[in-house]
Amino acid sequence: METKTQKPLVVVTGASGSIGRSLCEALSPDYRVVGLDLTSQGTPFPCHEFDLANRDSVEFALRRIADDFGDTIASCIHLAAYFDFTGEDNPLYEKVNVEGTRNLLRALQEFDVGQFVYSSTMLVHAPGKPGNVIAEDDPIDPQWAYPASKAATEEVIRKERGDIPTIVLRLAGLYDAETSVPTLSHQIARIYERKFKSHLFAGDPLAGQAMIHRDDLVAAFKAAVDRRQRLPEYTAVLAGEPFVMGFGELQDRLGELIHGEKEWRTFRLPEALAKAGAWIEEKSEPVVPDDFDYSEKPFIRPFMIDMASDHYALDISRAGKLLGWSPAHSLREELPAMVENLKSDPYKWYRRNGITPPHWLSIAEETVDDPDRMRELYLRNYQRGHLNAIWAHWFNLAMAAWLITSPPLLGYQSGWMVLSDVVSGLLLALFAFASLSVRFAWARWACAAIGCWVMTAPLVFWAPVATAYLNGTLVGALIVGFAVLVPPYPGIAAVAERTGPVIPPGWDFSPSSWFQRLPVIILALVGLFVSRYLAAYQLGYIDDVWDPFFPGTAPGENGTEQIITSAVSRAWPVPDAGIGALTYMLEVLVGVVGSAHRWRSMPWLVMLFGLMIVPLGAISIFFIVIQPVIIGTYCTLCLIAAAAMLAQIPYSLDEMVACGVFLARRRAAGKPALKIFFTGDTDVTKRVERDDFSRPPAEIVHEMLTAGVSVPWNIAVSLLIGIGLMLMPLAPITTDLANAVHIAGALVISISVTAMAEVARVVRFLNLAVGGLLVLVPFAIDTNVSGLLVTIGAGISLMALSVRRGPVRYRYGSWDRYII
Repeated sequence: METKTQKPLVVVTGASGSIGRSLCEALSPDYRVVGLDLTSQGTPFPCHEFDLANRDSVEFALRRIADDFGDTIASCIHLAAYFDFTGEDNPLYEKVNVEGTRNLLRALQEFDVGQFVYSSTMLVHAPGKPGNVIAEDDPIDPQWAYPASKAATEEVIRKERGDIPTIVLRLAGLYDAETSVPTLSHQIARIYERKFKSHLFAGDPLAGQAMIHRDDLVAAFKAAVDRRQRLPEYTAVLAGEPFVMGFGELQDRLGELIHGEKEWRTFRLPEALAKAGAWIEEKSEPVVPDDFDYSEKPFIRPFMIDMASDHYALDISRAGKLLGWSPAHSLREELPAMVENLKSDPYKWYRRNGITPPHWLSIAEETVDDPDRMRELYLRNYQRGHLNAIWAHWFNLAMAAWLITSPPLLGYQSGWMVLSDVVSGLLLALFAFASLSVRFAWARWACAAIGCWVMTAPLVFWAPVATAYLNGTLVGALIVGFAVLVPPYPGIAAVAERTGPVIPPGWDFSPSSWFQRLPVIILALVGLFVSRYLAAYQLGYIDDVWDPFFPGTAPGENGTEQIITSAVSRAWPVPDAGIGALTYMLEVLVGVVGSAHRWRSMPWLVMLFGLMIVPLGAISIFFIVIQPVIIGTYCTLCLIAAAAMLAQIPYSLDEMVACGVFLARRRAAGKPALKIFFTGDTDVTKRVERDDFSRPPAEIVHEMLTAGVSVPWNIAVSLLIGIGLMLMPLAPITTDLANAVHIAGALVISISVTAMAEVARVVRFLNLAVGGLLVLVPFAIDTNVSGLLVTIGAGISLMALSVRRGPVRYRYGSWDRYII
């Protein structure tokens, strides 16, 4: 029994948590408050440590309370619980929430307990529809693991409470001026960061969830304790604000408060597409080492998409009747204060809400006094750049008109080509118009995709007239150029654009500088002009092609004509030379995009650039290999195009290496590698600006040709040996040996050219294997003495030449240890 000479005793589990502290502070003037929690550090009131999941620990903690305060407890408020937002059924839900509560109630049977108050959630109820409200007697049907554990715990309470009077408070989503439930805080963060996802929603925009302010929540608990002797033996009470802001209304209000925009455009996303996107993002979570605590996991999980239209509006009449309680706050009125707290100290707000700050905010916190100011400057600069380059999108609108009107003017003679250009023109007009708005940066990529199709369509439909092919090639390239080659480049994270180095840490130069990309662009142009000329013959626009060296083996055809009309070429569904021309054009366009720090600000583009060069270089060599073996002749122009493609490899590898090392470094730091791959990031050193064009021309040309690329004499000799081996079919040796040596020569050329890149110098060791095979080949294939001597001599020479590394004139940071 409670005495009148002492304050009644209240025991609070989970007392060291945020809600527990607030509740204990509110109760302490009228009650003796004792806390129970896993840790008691920093609590300003008596608090015993206990493990709710361990029955012995619970009983021991309660015995200590009995020793200190007696065995009469006015009220036991049970807040402690396990919670996560993964949606998965974690074993801790059963162990802590369900069985832990069972342990607590059984231990309390030894006490004279006046009341047991359980902190549950409104989410135990089946969701309603907009316009309907949920009451305490409505069906219990939790939709995911956490509320399911709460519903199971309520069943345990009914069975285990014995004679202890019990009230279950089913609470709405918690918020205050500085924090809120994850669903709301992440929604605020998405809009604050202007994330693309902030404009997408897979549910009913009228649906929403009731909320409860921290002060009102504490008041509800205190009212339950104060009125404990007037309450039923067992009851459940819903507590929350009676008026619910739907998702769409909340979006608009946050957009207005944060960015001054009265309407925050929100588009309904198909559920299947939303779930697929959430699944992909979830599976791309970074793997973070144990000694790092900085990680970013996607908040929106697939299970949340299924509940996007769930509506929780509450009938709180029972709370008013039994507790005399009604909320004094409303989310609609408190939102301005919440946003003001965010804007006054964004970094602190993110940390308080348990959200990983965006990269630009994390760096800003370390480099400037006003991180929000940094973001504003970035947005302002981006908007200014967009306005300065808005002419490019007007030009694409003109290109749309050009495409629509081209077929009758140029006489396409192909219904499919007419349809392709008209439809492409209409789509381009739509997306180019959208690109005029700074908010629709993604539309620029849509325009670029249309441009790529315009370049491809003449090949797919075998355009019957040259004007259609020329128009598609030129106009498609211009569309891509106007869409994404003109800065500001879309999709780059603010932190990547405004912070971080131009030169990778430990490197002597930037592999993304213009002078590193120019050789690749020039070589790609050579390949483009050659391939487009060959494609014109394959498409029937010209009657013959030039080949000064190889007459061919078919009547009336030189070597080039014979090869580009061979069965190998005809096996492609489109002109293979046209595919080569398209690839070279894309190399030129991709080579132009980005600044000198694109190795970290546009990693996806760097890797795309490299993938177009390195694998296609290998494919080019393959086609050169099969020419004399399968067709029986060579193609001069094909050799020139292949040489142009192969020569690009050493000039592109250093940028790929810098990009790959950067991604590995950010992943090791716990950053989300997949996100950084597409949006970029800063790096570990301060930014170093360098005005390349201010240097003397001779220095510029020297860096353009030699930075990252060198030709040691042993690599040069290996290359010459490879060329000689490739020409062996012209020598007087057996056909089988000539073909085998020819293939080996192509490999040697590819290896030697790749090894000219200092970052890939180790590749030269592959010539050891090729040399060994050359030594063995003459013993497996019949040949004459001269063939035997030449092949074995070439093999031994290659093996000897592959040992020496040669000088490396530049530093490559952490990659230096791989240059052996």
